[in-house]
Amino acid sequence: MKVTQATSSGGGPSGSREARVATHSHIKGLGLGEDGLPLPGTAQGFIGQKSAREACGLVLDLIRAKKFSGRALLLAGGPGTGKTALALGLAHELGQKVPFCPMVGSEVYSSEVKKTEVLMENFRRAIGLRVRETKEVYEGEITELTPTEAENPLSGYGKTISHVVIALKTVKGTKQLRLDPSIYESIMKERVSIGDVIYIEANTGAVKRVGRSDAYATEFDLEAEEYVPLPKGEVHKRKEVVQDVTLHDLDMANAKPQGGQDIMSVVGQLVKGRRTEVTDKLRGEINRVVDRYIEQGIAELVPGVLFIDEVHMLDMECFTYLNRALESTISPHVILATNRGSCVVRGTEYDGVAGSDSQGIVAPHGIPLDLLDRCMIVRTLPYEAPEIKEVLKLRAKTEGLLIDEDALDKLTQDGLRSSLRYSLQLLTPAAILSRVQGRTQISLADLEESTSLFIDARASAQVLASNASANGRML
Repeated sequence: MKVTQATSSGGGPSGSREARVATHSHIKGLGLGEDGLPLPGTAQGFIGQKSAREACGLVLDLIRAKKFSGRALLLAGGPGTGKTALALGLAHELGQKVPFCPMVGSEVYSSEVKKTEVLMENFRRAIGLRVRETKEVYEGEITELTPTEAENPLSGYGKTISHVVIALKTVKGTKQLRLDPSIYESIMKERVSIGDVIYIEANTGAVKRVGRSDAYATEFDLEAEEYVPLPKGEVHKRKEVVQDVTLHDLDMANAKPQGGQDIMSVVGQLVKGRRTEVTDKLRGEINRVVDRYIEQGIAELVPGVLFIDEVHMLDMECFTYLNRALESTISPHVILATNRGSCVVRGTEYDGVAGSDSQGIVAPHGIPLDLLDRCMIVRTLPYEAPEIKEVLKLRAKTEGLLIDEDALDKLTQDGLRSSLRYSLQLLTPAAILSRVQGRTQISLADLEESTSLFIDARASAQVLASNASANGRML
C-alpha cells in the first residue's frame, strides 16, 4: 500500500516520521486474472465488487480494441461502494502515460467561465498527444567559450557581444561553432562553463546543460555537481525526443503565449487576472494541426479517462453538451458515477403557472434518458460482512493499529448497520482512547466509548426526526 511520508512536526526526534495514507492510494488496478475474472483476496488493493470489476475489465478490453467510442460507462451504487476506486483501477490498467482527469459535477458552476467551457477543458485534459520529434543537436563537452565584443552601433558608449565561439568535444572528435549572441544569453542563463556537457538544438537554439564532464570528477565523498560521461558519436547528430502533452496544454500555450523566463515574466504569469475562455476557433486550429501531425506520423493521439463523479449535479445544458462531445472524433473515454436513484434532472425545474405543482423531469440517476441510453451501466453493491471485515483489517494494518477480535466483530456489525465509512472513521479515535488507557491494542470498551461520542448518519437522522415530532406535539 502506498504511504506518503511527512516529517513529524511535534516535539519528537528529528528522524521520526508520520505516515499519511490517502483514500485510494492502494488501488493499483482492477485485480483481474488473465481470464478476466476477479482474483480472490486482496488483489491490487481491491476487496469485493467482483461483478463490477469483471464488467470494468470487459470495458477495458473494448477501450484497448478501440471500440468504445461514442458511449460512456456509468457506475451506479450507494456511497462507499468503490465507484471512484473502480475508475482509478481502470485508469491504472490503461497505463501510466494515459491521462486521467477526475472532476466532480459541481465543478462546472464557476462564476468566471461558462459551464460548457469547464467541461471542454476537462475533456481536453483527458486527451493526450505523444509527439516524436527527430531534432538536430550539437552535443559535447565545452573546451572553449569565447565571446567576441564589438562597438555598440546604437550608442557610442559601451560594447555588445557580436558572436560567441565555442568548441564541443565528444569521443569521436571536436567541432568549433560560431553562434549568435542570443544563444550566448541562453548559455549564461544555464550557467555553463568550460568542462560542462551541453546540447544545443539546431532549429531553436535552445541550450540545455546536462552536467559536468566526469573527467573533472574529484575524490570527494560529497559533491554538489552531477558528473556525466563524455558523449559518444559526432558533435552534430540527430536525436529522437518523445514528449507527452495534453490538448489542454496546447490550448493554454497558444491562448497565453509565454513572455520569457526572467523573474518579471514569471511573476506576471502568476498574478494574471481572471480565467479566460479558449475560443472554439483556436481549438479548431489546434485540432487541424494535430490532425496533420497524426497523418504525417509525427504524433500519436492517446485518449485518456475523464471521470465525472456526482454526475447528477450537472444540469440539462451540460448533459446536452456531453451528448455532443461523446460523438466527437477527438474524445476521451468518459466514466460517470452517481449514488442517486430516481431524482429530478437539474435545470428542468420551473415555477410554472400559479398553483402548478410541476417540479421538473424525474429521471433515473438524475440523467436524461437520451444520455443514459448511451451509457453502459455497472452496478456496485453494498459490502457484505466478510468483505467489511477484510477492509477493516487492511486499514488497521496500514495505519499500524492492533485490534481485538471482539472489537473487529463489533466494527463489522456497525459497518453493516450504518456504513463502511463510519466503521473506518472509528478506528483512529478508538486507538487514541486505548493509548490513553495504557493499552497497546483497541478493545471493545474503546469502541463502545467511541460510538457514544460519535453517532452515525442514520442515528443522527432518527434523533432529528424524534425532536421534530416532539416539537410538533408541543405545538
